[in-house]
Amino acid sequence: MSGPGVARAEHAWDRTIRLWDVYFAVAWAATLAFVLNAAHPGFMVRAVAAALLVPLVPWYVRVGRPLLQEDPPDQGRSVRYLAWAIAMFLPSAVLVGETRLMAFALIPQCFMTLHRRWSLVAVIVINLVPVAGWALLWRPSGEDLFADVLFSVVALVFSLVVGGWIIRIIEQSMERADLIAELDASRHEISRLSAAHGALAERERMAREIHDTLAQGFTSVLMLIQAVEAELDHDVPQARRHLALMDETARQNLAEARALVAGAAPADLNGTSLPDALRRLAARHEAVLDVSGPVRPLPAGPEVVALRSCQEALSNARKHAGSSAAVGIALSYSDDTLTMSVRDDGCGFDPGTPCDGYGLAGLRARATEVGGTARIDSMPGDGTTVTVSLPVPPLRSS
Repeated sequence: MSGPGVARAEHAWDRTIRLWDVYFAVAWAATLAFVLNAAHPGFMVRAVAAALLVPLVPWYVRVGRPLLQEDPPDQGRSVRYLAWAIAMFLPSAVLVGETRLMAFALIPQCFMTLHRRWSLVAVIVINLVPVAGWALLWRPSGEDLFADVLFSVVALVFSLVVGGWIIRIIEQSMERADLIAELDASRHEISRLSAAHGALAERERMAREIHDTLAQGFTSVLMLIQAVEAELDHDVPQARRHLALMDETARQNLAEARALVAGAAPADLNGTSLPDALRRLAARHEAVLDVSGPVRPLPAGPEVVALRSCQEALSNARKHAGSSAAVGIALSYSDDTLTMSVRDDGCGFDPGTPCDGYGLAGLRARATEVGGTARIDSMPGDGTTVTVSLPVPPLRSS
């Protein structure tokens, strides 16, 4: 069962409680008029019967009306409310048969506030007890008794049919209210999970970007500093060349940091082609670049992935392959695929060995994001080849 604040707004009678007020008032006033204008019994008896109906109005306003708006109505209070309402109704209904018109105001409330079993008991009492009491009190003729009994039976059947309809409306209303509450809760949970997933994905993306740009640039600067320290005493020209390379690397890192903050394309690809960017990268890492196939402009996604993958592969080659290892870069354009591979003849490693960090995992993740693949081929003592294959728009024939 859903909470009152959610489900209540879904009940038809809750939104139209004033219509139920009007219905009750009309039924009560009509009953009072019929009782006072009845042909039998005498006026004093009819006046007493009418007076017995008067307390029903404040009783409905103070107790019944709030119960109809509860979700669900409290069963203990509902039983007490209807027991007293029926107790006020029955004496008048026994005295004057016309009072039974008031049953049309009480019966719907039975189905709206009580569980099915108790509502059926209350409806049977409201329809049959007044007829039995009236017959025992006034000893009517057989024709009048038959007419009243027939009317009561028809009214009982009608009450059960309408009551079943009311119960189905209540059940469907509650089910729909529960479904709406669950839908709202699910929507909020999906929104929360989506935001959390987006934040996680953004953190992972930023981690890869920082690893592939700034972290690698700082690593290069540190390695160049170590080289300069070793060369200052015996090879000043080489130390100067390394200092110039440090300056270029630091400037490149600064440009990458600015591009990362601005969300722009990598600095190496800013206003230039992918082969040119890879040539500059190869020059900084003393690698050899080979480009094959019809070179053409491509969407930013595959070009960025190819550049970042090359940066990662070159960084790994520098750190793990050994300083004397030769490194080659191959960039191949085919009809619908861009392939970038980095090959070193260093010490190699076992690709099945678990490793920490963002390097190879980030490389594979980047390729997967654009529908491509990344493969690492290596064996201890036999070098390493990193190959990234990316789908690209097909080459249009002229």
